[in-house]
Amino acid sequence: MNRNGRTWSIGLGACLALILALASQTGLAQPAPASVHGKVTNAVGGPVTAGEVRFTQDRSSEEKNRKFLYTFPLDATGSYKGSGIAPGSYLVVVFQADKSVDFQDNVNFAAGEDRMVDFDMTRKEYIDKMSPEEKKQLEEYKKKNSEVTAANQKIANLNALLTQARTDTKAGNYDAAITAMQQATTQKPDEGILWVALGDAQLGSADAAAKAAKAAGKPVDATIQTKYADAAASYKKAADANAVSKKPNPETAAAAYNQLGQALAKSGDGKGASDAYEQAAKAAPANAGMYFYNEAATLYNAGKLDEAAAAADKAIAADPKRADAYYIKAQSLIPKATVDPKTQKIVAPPGCVEAYQEYLELVPEGPRSDEVKGILAGIGAEVKSSYKAGKKK
Repeated sequence: MNRNGRTWSIGLGACLALILALASQTGLAQPAPASVHGKVTNAVGGPVTAGEVRFTQDRSSEEKNRKFLYTFPLDATGSYKGSGIAPGSYLVVVFQADKSVDFQDNVNFAAGEDRMVDFDMTRKEYIDKMSPEEKKQLEEYKKKNSEVTAANQKIANLNALLTQARTDTKAGNYDAAITAMQQATTQKPDEGILWVALGDAQLGSADAAAKAAKAAGKPVDATIQTKYADAAASYKKAADANAVSKKPNPETAAAAYNQLGQALAKSGDGKGASDAYEQAAKAAPANAGMYFYNEAATLYNAGKLDEAAAAADKAIAADPKRADAYYIKAQSLIPKATVDPKTQKIVAPPGCVEAYQEYLELVPEGPRSDEVKGILAGIGAEVKSSYKAGKKK
């Protein structure tokens, strides 16, 4: 073989070796794994929150003997995800309590692909395969669920109306609040708190009208009295609805009776107002001091001084630190003061001076302190107070 031929033979051998080496390296390379994500929805449209999604290429074995290559758990939202899946075609099965409930076959994954595989059991094909009993249970559940959904929607709507009405009442937009709560009480007339909110809006409207009339030098006419009557009627309905409910709410009852007392007092029904405050105190004993004080103030303003003093005593017994109750008591008693014919000094009735002094003890710089000091000085009584300037009490 000549020199040139030998050189060609050597070059060809080296080239073949290089091709074989490259082919060998290509065979050793692994394709990039795929990943999956998805969501599983049950037959009623809700998420399947417990279970797992399994992957297999073993289609010939029975289910109990089938080998699954990958398993991915479902989370609380019915979602799942996984990675490290070798490219290929898979049978993907949803399991709950180790029982297959849905599947998809011939799901292909390419190298490096992130594929979404959802399971929707509301589809017609899935429902059609249910047994008659399963279909019946499904329909019953849907009906019940729709009723619950409707009830929840109604409650959400009522809560929105209640919140807006309270905001409007606070802002003085009484007509808007009244309209909203009339709508709410029509939808659910057995809910006491809705009637309380309506009464609050009506009472606010009545107070605003009375204030405007006073500013104009006009009396409280029949129109304003009707407003107070409407508010009282709403509070009465609130108390009645709460009383017959499955779970009467003491706070709702107390609020209804307390507000009823205000409405009746402002309309001139002192006896009705007093009775309402008594009911409020019974409903919520923890706040009895406030309700009895409201009763005492109402009776005092109505000129029923003996009854006011008695109500003030109940307020004091329930809350000994309520300073205004002592003031109302003393004010109710002071008209009974007499003059000693021998000394010509004013003699206050029993308990009067002590009530004034207790007021000063509790609020030495209160809004009525100067008035009380003047009264005590005027009847020649000692002004007692442990308060000292610069000392915080």
